[in-house]
Amino acid sequence: MCGRFALTSSSANLREFFSGVDLDEFPARYNIAPTQPILVIIAGEGRQQGSNLADRRAVLVRWGLTPAWVKDPRDFPLLINARSETAIGKASFRAAMRHRRILIPATGFYEWHRPSKESGERPQAYWIRPRKGGVVAFAGLMETWSSADGSEVDTGAILTTPANSGMSAIHDRMPVIIKPEDFSRWLDCKTQEPREVVDLMRPVQDDFFEAVPVSDKVNKVANMGPDLQQPVVVEKPLKAPEKQRPDDGQLSFF
Repeated sequence: MCGRFALTSSSANLREFFSGVDLDEFPARYNIAPTQPILVIIAGEGRQQGSNLADRRAVLVRWGLTPAWVKDPRDFPLLINARSETAIGKASFRAAMRHRRILIPATGFYEWHRPSKESGERPQAYWIRPRKGGVVAFAGLMETWSSADGSEVDTGAILTTPANSGMSAIHDRMPVIIKPEDFSRWLDCKTQEPREVVDLMRPVQDDFFEAVPVSDKVNKVANMGPDLQQPVVVEKPLKAPEKQRPDDGQLSFF
């Protein structure tokens, strides 16, 4: 978790949500997948004199973090997620936790409920969105990888946390959600050390999201339309939480 998400809000709504960050117009994206470019919000380089807007910038990065010390990305796993409990000390994420924390805008994410083989039930995809609608900000990390020829690629990963009780019947992990009142503290890597923002990396309240069962069309990256979020009827309602495989930062969605 998280292996697919969507960003369908207008640029105007995003500018308001992130306190005036400068954004170009962009199309709605219903099926954002690993290795694709994603929009992220980073701390700016200094607020203009007299401005009352937050000091933030929007940039594009490749979804799948590559640490700066990696020699050849082809020999390194695709890190789309980072466990918040261990990111501070893990070599792949330590530098980014200290120097390059980011916000990743989304209007929701997709997750699979995978029953045990013994149950005979089929996996079920869910579109997980804020109960009140609107935009959320995933906590993320960013790294710039440089190749031997000097070219650079900005890359990013989503931080995850244990699922709250509202989501645990689907999966045991979920993205870390940063609230607007905490944006500045999360992005401030100059004065806020990782240990000082640990309290922000906790599950969001249980009733924040709602889970809508959807078809397995989201499995295919080529499917990119709003029909991906159309509800479907499920044969059985979700049961009590089951123990899922751990999220190790790899492709856990499929």
